[in-house]
This record gives sequence, structure tokens and C-alpha cells, in this order.
Amino acid sequence: MKFAIVGAGAIGAYLGARLHRSGQEVHLIARGPHLAAMQANGVRVISANEDFTVRPHATGDPHEIGAVDYVILTVKAHGLAQVAPILDPLLGEDTSIVSTQNGIPWWYFYGLGPEWDGTRLESVDPGGIVSEAVDPRRVIGCIVYPATVVSEPGVVRHFEGDRLTLGEPDGSETARTQLLADAFSEAGFKCRVRKDIRTELWVKLLGNLVFNPVSALTGATLEEMATHPEGAHLARCVMQEADAVAESLGIKMPVSIDRRMAGAEKVGSHKTSMLQDLEAGRPMELGALVGAVIELGDMLGVPMPHTKSVYACAKLLSEVRERRSGAS
Repeated sequence: MKFAIVGAGAIGAYLGARLHRSGQEVHLIARGPHLAAMQANGVRVISANEDFTVRPHATGDPHEIGAVDYVILTVKAHGLAQVAPILDPLLGEDTSIVSTQNGIPWWYFYGLGPEWDGTRLESVDPGGIVSEAVDPRRVIGCIVYPATVVSEPGVVRHFEGDRLTLGEPDGSETARTQLLADAFSEAGFKCRVRKDIRTELWVKLLGNLVFNPVSALTGATLEEMATHPEGAHLARCVMQEADAVAESLGIKMPVSIDRRMAGAEKVGSHKTSMLQDLEAGRPMELGALVGAVIELGDMLGVPMPHTKSVYACAKLLSEVRERRSGAS
């Protein structure tokens, strides 16, 4: 099968490297020094179990690739509005688009029921740019659990995790999703298909919603946030508010907050993706992870005082940093 990985940073390059090594045709779309390094030296993956280097095709121009079977979007959610309009060269009649973004995705309401038809969250689909450019019928939802970081251009360090979950937004069972799951499994991932992917999406979001912005505000690792008394209390309060939003949408959480906190502690000293972005001077993924949940809470009448306080501080940090970097 033919894959295009759009936004081949830490997660994208890691997925692409594993798929390429298993025999799939993979094209990585990236930019800057990371792209240049992958073009010159391939992708080097460093993990606890093994190190390997592969050389999939890497480019910054989708026109070089043409139509593929699967477009895997690994760009951060706040970058989708820029990326979505340039996907056209990759799309054939049967091309599927695999959405791996954290948080509430732009396709969340597709296939959810007639009462949600036309519902759009400005936090993740500003002005409807993404939904207009990407036909939701092409979308396969994907939840990604591996923790990775680009330690230097062209080099991806994998810390832990090998699980992926796939699901059709409308809950149907399709050949395209099973074929994709088989390809990921052959590449060494523990990949399963779920009829109700939104439930698992909320389970992962329960932690990302608080740990990502709080880590950006404090510089703390997952373990430090989960074990700090006041920090852990704040995390639990935010999770309870998110749980109430999910319940209002008909989601019954299969994982308790206690278990979610224990899972964060178990990950250890890993920095969240938002803290990595902050330290690298990249925009933070606040809209999909936090803003969208607050937008849903307001829509559904669910109070979210703790979440709004964390969001306000993180948004202020982001805007102040942007102004200062622009003035320098």
C-alpha cells in the first residue's frame, strides 16, 4: 500500500519508519532541518529495544507523491487549517485520510446523529476551513499512544508505547480500516479497531486536557504532576469537569480518574508534547486539547471553572511569548 505521512515530525516519522521497514511504500512530508536530515540520512529511530535507520522518500511537496491509499495526518491540530487545503495532490478516488490529532477532532460530529449535523467547533475548525477541504467520508480516526520526540533533525527517540486504535467515525466496520490495522500490526504496533472510537478518544483526552497545559506552565514531567499533592488535586478537578462534558455527550468513561493518574505516573519523567513545543518555540496545541472541551462545555451547559483557569493561563503564556518573539 502507498502511504503519505503529512507532518512527519516525532510521531509521523516514527509511524512512517516502522511502516517502511515492514515493506510499505511510505512518503514523508515535512519541512526545515528535519526534512533536510531525513532526505540526506534517512530516519533514525532510537528506542529501548532497538535502533534502526530507514530511508523512505521525504519531501516538502505533495505534488511529488501523487495519489496514495492512505494519508496519515500527524500534523498538530492547530496546523490542520494550513495543511488541509494542500492535500488534493495526494487524494485519489478511494484515498482515506487518517486523523491522529489529539483532543477533539474536527470530524467529531460526523456520523454522530442527525441532531449534531452541521455542528462545528471554532477551536478546531476555524471558519470551517478543514471541514470544507476534507470530505469527512474519507476520515478514519486514529488514537496514537507511543511517546516520541525528535532528539535532533532526522532522529526520533521512542520512549514507550506501541498501541494504536482505529475507528470509523460512523461506527461501521470497513475493509479499509481493517487493511490499515493489518498494516500497522505488521509494522509492529498493537493495533485494534473499535466501533466507538470516541470513547477511547475521551479516555486519552482526559489526561492530555490537564497534563499538557500544566506542564507548559510549570515545566513539570508527567510523573511530577501526578505525584505533586496540589498539582494532582488540580488535575483531578479538571478531569472531573471533562468527564461531565463527555457524559453529556453520551460517553461513559471506562477508565477511572485514579487509573488515569496512575498511568501518568507510570510514564515517568517524559515531557508532554505541549512542553516540548513550548521549549522548541513552536505553537502550543491548546485549541483541540483544551479550548474545544471548554467550547463543548459551554454548548452543553457544563461548568468548567478549573479547566477555564488552566486554559486562560496557558493561552496568556502562548500569546505573551508570541508577542515577545515577534518584537525581537
